[in-house]
Parts: sequence; structure tokens; C-alpha cells
Amino acid sequence: MKKYNFNAGPSKLPAEVMEAVSNACMDFEGSGLSLMEMSHRAKNFQPVVDEAIALFKELLNIPEGYSVLFLGGGASMQFCMVPYNFLEKKAAYMNTGVWAKKALAEAKLFGEVVEVASSADKTYNYLPTGYEIPADADYLHITTNNTIYGTELHEDLDAPIPVVADMSSDIFSRPVDVSKYVCIYGGAQKNLAMAGVTFVIVKDEALGKVSRQIPTMLDYRTHINGGSMFNTPPTVPIYCALQTLKWIKKEGGVEEMQRRAEAKAALLYGEIERNKLFVPTVANPKDRSYMNICFVMAPEYKDLEAEFLDFATKQGMVGIKGHRSVGGFRASTYNAVTLEDVQALVACMQEFESKH
Repeated sequence: MKKYNFNAGPSKLPAEVMEAVSNACMDFEGSGLSLMEMSHRAKNFQPVVDEAIALFKELLNIPEGYSVLFLGGGASMQFCMVPYNFLEKKAAYMNTGVWAKKALAEAKLFGEVVEVASSADKTYNYLPTGYEIPADADYLHITTNNTIYGTELHEDLDAPIPVVADMSSDIFSRPVDVSKYVCIYGGAQKNLAMAGVTFVIVKDEALGKVSRQIPTMLDYRTHINGGSMFNTPPTVPIYCALQTLKWIKKEGGVEEMQRRAEAKAALLYGEIERNKLFVPTVANPKDRSYMNICFVMAPEYKDLEAEFLDFATKQGMVGIKGHRSVGGFRASTYNAVTLEDVQALVACMQEFESKH
């Protein structure tokens, strides 16, 4: 049976990316060695890092004066690295989900933190508006896509202060005006690579402004100066990222990824709205994520939830169970998920509707 992978992360990768990584893990570029056992200092690995960084900058049109880093520790490590490097007196945070809340809590260890807006009052099922950003804050931290709750900022914010963004789950799904940010970071296991590497885009001149002493490994300047090679980097995930970046470029770049994302989202949200058995968890279409599409059974059909999950699973749908804090269902439609995958899920929903 064909499987349709809607996992929220680690998530689906393009088939050609998995093939390239698999081949490299058996024999890297005819070296007779697996990429898994090679030194990161080997002369034929440095070009992997260099090309990945170059493609990163090309695809996102990153201006001069920014560095791209490949680090360990996951996006959660950035929850402390960001305030370590940027928070001097006060920081502003937008609380739009679990990961945003965790980032906010970590920042409080380093100084004053202002929660400028929150959607916690309605289980994070909307994006706040009408909030005020303190002009004296060192930065504003946002989470652009909220994987658990299915909300997403579809445009870059205009803010009076530097902006830091966690883009773990929507990077490379649309064009980004990087010049509006001092730092963009994220785990790669959604749209970029297999799990194990974290990307960071950082504005060089914004660093070195805090008065605190920063531990060596938590100082972005350490990794800029070391070219992401200060310590042993996650070599295979970086190679996986390179192959994904090549795939994105070949497929038409972030503009094409955005077009596909909008088409997939329109199809699935359209079916959720049409189908009498389901309702979306995010009411405002403007707030709905194109990456993580969340829905539940309509109240009168709530007792069919377990039955639908079993039905969908038997039809090859993988990873559609909603997060425990929301319930229901979640289809993660990252870049590698095809329109045909989404059509299969829609057909599954329609067939289940016909039975009830």
C-alpha cells in the first residue's frame, strides 16, 4: 500500500534527496568511504558546506552582511542563544503557540521580557492583531508558523525594532525579506533536511552589542568565524540540506514552493469547509497555516474521530493525528508533500463522508 506522509516533523523529503543521501552514506563521491564515517575536515566535505550556504543565500536572496550557520541543538537551543546574543535590557515576544511560549520563558533568564501579544486565551487558534511593540526593546521575537495549532504569518512584519524569527516549519515555503530580520532560525526537519541540523541566518553587525560574557559555543561569532566548523557539525543532515536546496532551485525556487503551498492548502481547506463531518480549528482564513492544516470532527460527529483515524490509516495516511493539546487531525503539507498526496487525503475524507 502506498503511504502518504503528513508527519509534522521529521517529515517527508523529496525522493531524489533521499536517494542522493542514501548513496552518499554508502560511498561519498567515489571516495570508498561513507559520508557517515568521513572527517568533516576532509577536503571533499568543505565544498558541501560552502555550496549549501551559497544556495541558502541565493534562494532567499539574503543581502550582504548576513551569515548562514549550520549548528546542532535544534531550534530549542536557539531559545537561549538568541537572548544570549541580543538581549541587553529588554526583549519583546509574541506568544502564539507552545514553541513561542518556550522561547519567551527561556529569554526571561537573561533580562526583562514583554509579552506584546498572546493568543493563548483561545488555545492559540488565531494570530493577535492591534498590539504595541515597545520601541525600547532590543528585539521582537516571533514564531512565523505554529505547527501544533495551524496558524501562520504569511508576510514579513514591519516592526520599529529588530525582528528575530523562528521559521522552523515554513522556511523556503515563500520568499522572505531577510533585511527585515536580525536573526532567522529553525530546525531543518520540516522543509530543509532530515533531523539533526539547525539553520541560523544572522546579521553580522548586530552581534557583539551585549555586555554579558557569552559561552564560546553559544556565541554566534564563534560559528561565523569557524564557518560552521568550529566543532564537528552534523555532516549527513547538512548534506541532506544541500540536496534539498538543489531540489528547491530545480523545481523553481521559493516562489514555486509558495504557489504549490497555496494550492495544496486551498484544496484541503476547501474540503474541510465543504465536508459536513469536519471543521477547521482556525476560523479566520488569513491566519491559517499552509504548512500544518488542522481540523476536527464537527461537534455532532465527534464520536467518529477514532473511526476516521483508523479509516485514514488503513488507506495509507500517515501522521494525521492532531497534537494532544488540540485533538482531531493535522496534515502537514510541507514542500515535499505533493498535490497528489493532498488529493488522496481529500478522497479519503470524501469516502468516509459517504459512509456516514
